[in-house]
Amino acid sequence: MVGTASRISRTVFIAVSVWLLIALAAGYLRLLEPAPRVAIQGILVALTAGVLLAFWKIRSFHDWLMALSLRALILFHAVRFIGLYFLVLYRRGELPFAFAVPGGYGDIAVAITALLVAGCLLNNPASRRIILTWNLLGLIDILLVVVTAARLGLAKPDSMLALTRLPLSLLPTFIVPLIITSHLIIFYRLRRSPHPA
Repeated sequence: MVGTASRISRTVFIAVSVWLLIALAAGYLRLLEPAPRVAIQGILVALTAGVLLAFWKIRSFHDWLMALSLRALILFHAVRFIGLYFLVLYRRGELPFAFAVPGGYGDIAVAITALLVAGCLLNNPASRRIILTWNLLGLIDILLVVVTAARLGLAKPDSMLALTRLPLSLLPTFIVPLIITSHLIIFYRLRRSPHPA
C-alpha cells in the first residue's frame, strides 16, 4: 500500500512538473502574447476542467487528493501572495487599477487567512465553518479576478499584456487552474467528511 501511494505521488509530481515546464516554456517564448485575450481565458478554463476531469475519472489521482491533508490544500493558497506583485505592477503602470488593486488585495487577504486557517485547523464543527467561509470567499475572489481579467482583456487587450509574459503568464496556464480546483476539492472533502482535520 505504501509502495502504491509512493508511486502515485511520484506520478502526480512528474505530471505537474511537466505541466509547469510547458507553462514556463510558453511564457518564456511569449506564446500567449499574440493570442486573443479571450483565448487565454479559454486556456484557463480548459486546464481547470482537465484537472477536475482527472480528479473524477482517474481513481488513483482521486484517492491521492482525498488522502492529501486538508491543511496542505489550504496552505497551497499562500501562492496568492502574488497579489503583492499585482500592486507593484500597478504602480509601474503595467496593470490597470481595476485588476491589480482589488485582485491584489483580495489575493493577499486570502493568502494571509489561508495561513491562519491552516494553523488553527482543529477537528471540530467551528473549524469546519471557518474553512467553509474562507473557502467560499477565496473562490469568489479568484473568480472575480478571472472575470475582471477577461473583461479588461476584451475591452483593452494591451492593459493585460503582463499576463502573457513570465512570471504572470503562469497564472492562467498553471496557478489559477490549481487554485480553482483546490477550492472545489476542499468543498467536496468537507461535504464528504464531517471532520476537517
